[in-house]
Parts: sequence; structure tokens; C-alpha cells
Amino acid sequence: MLIITCPWCGARPELEFRYGGEAHIARPADPSTLTDEEWADFLYNRTNPKGLHAERWRHVHGCGRFFNAVRDTVSDFFVVTYKAGETRPDIAGEQAK
Repeated sequence: MLIITCPWCGARPELEFRYGGEAHIARPADPSTLTDEEWADFLYNRTNPKGLHAERWRHVHGCGRFFNAVRDTVSDFFVVTYKAGETRPDIAGEQAK
């Protein structure tokens, strides 16, 4: 079982959390100016990297808050978690341990 650290509640089992998709997706400033292809790309297309990936998570069976995490998609290791709205920590060169 994975242990995920909520920035507010601390370390908890993965069963308390829900995945919320890729983190740091910028919404279009004026969606009415987008073409159908651009809108579909914003809604449905996400990166799918092998390695470190910034993700949104929600502590649904705890505080209920959203937060961000950098997880290694190969090993499932959570490198860091941080509050939503904060910038992604600089973890260049960091590899899963």
C-alpha cells in the first residue's frame, strides 16, 4: 500500500486519496476564441511522461482539500507533495529512491 503525505494532515494510506489529473494546467483566458481543436486539446490531451510527473490529488477521506504531488510514474514513489496554488518545487535531477 502506498503512503501519501497530505500537506495538511500528514502521511496517510492511499485509500484516503483520489487522483485529480495533471497539475498546473492553465485554463484559457478566453475560451470563446479557441477553435474546436484547441478546446478539445485543452479538455482531453495531457502529458503522459515516464518518470517525474506533477499531479493533483484530493484527500477525500481526510481534510477534503486538493494538493499537488510530484510522483515517479515508473516506481509510484511520491517525491514531494505541496499545497495547491504553490509553485512546483525545483526537483531537477531528483530521481525516485
